[in-house]
Amino acid sequence: MDTAQVRELRETEPQVRLIDVRTPGEFASTHIPGSCNVPLDLIQKNRHELGAARHDDPVVLVCASGNRAEQARTLLEAAGLERLSVLRGGITGWERDGGDLSRGRGTWAMERQVRLTAGLLVLAGVVASTAYEPLKWVAGFVGAGLIFAAVTNTCAMARLLALLPHNRTTTDTSSPIEAINGKAPGARTGG
Repeated sequence: MDTAQVRELRETEPQVRLIDVRTPGEFASTHIPGSCNVPLDLIQKNRHELGAARHDDPVVLVCASGNRAEQARTLLEAAGLERLSVLRGGITGWERDGGDLSRGRGTWAMERQVRLTAGLLVLAGVVASTAYEPLKWVAGFVGAGLIFAAVTNTCAMARLLALLPHNRTTTDTSSPIEAINGKAPGARTGG
């Protein structure tokens, strides 16, 4: 769904759930008002329990660009949930199309963190290789990882970065089932 379709859905079906699957740090930085943060890693970890999440309300999955939201949709559909959509273009598209955002103090978007980390590793490998030539392969390894990430549409570096403390703070969601059902009393929501 694009931004206009999500806005229309929110008007016609106010019980729609917006589930933001980015890291808690990214969510704290910027999110759609009224959305709930259920990080992708929490969905992956609890995928076997998600079959208990039952309702007829539509769910729109949100991330930075749409990739993680598509992964979450695959997991949720496999668990038997229906009426799932992904916000096309993610938060980036939502903002570009004039959608309202709540802004706070959080971390950089995961894609930006990956670019910084990859760039630092390549630069460090090239500079260090002037002193010890075999370290040039650090840059080659990062390049190969980026190619693999593009071909498979996955990113091991993003998964590792998501484990860092600054990306794991501020979420109170105890259960993705509660958040998806809209009954999470401690779920961090925007708005």
